[in-house]
Amino acid sequence: MNLSLGAALKRARELRGLSAIDAARAAAISGAYLSKLEADAVKKPSPHVLHSLSQVLAVPYAELMRLCGYQVPGESERSPSEAVTSALFADLTDDEKEELLEYLAWYRARRRSKAAAAAGR
Repeated sequence: MNLSLGAALKRARELRGLSAIDAARAAAISGAYLSKLEADAVKKPSPHVLHSLSQVLAVPYAELMRLCGYQVPGESERSPSEAVTSALFADLTDDEKEELLEYLAWYRARRRSKAAAAAGR
């Protein structure tokens, strides 16, 4: 799944439990500008804005830069969406990780079951 900059920002903000206004204020940008960023209406925000948002949302700056198409020297070839997803879940407790793994196992089993039922019709 390839995230756009806007989707990554919105997902990070929501996972951190921040309103758009609170996140915008913390990043020293307007709420309207954050709304445009989350809607992918701004194609190349400034590196300064991306840096502020990376600090507020706890998303690696290099990944936000890469999502905007900026060159990031010395970075691995990991996809931006993989790195952003990894960063979004970096602060999970061990219990939360275990719960997510259990849910993922249940979800995958359910999907396989549905696929098998559909194939058997």
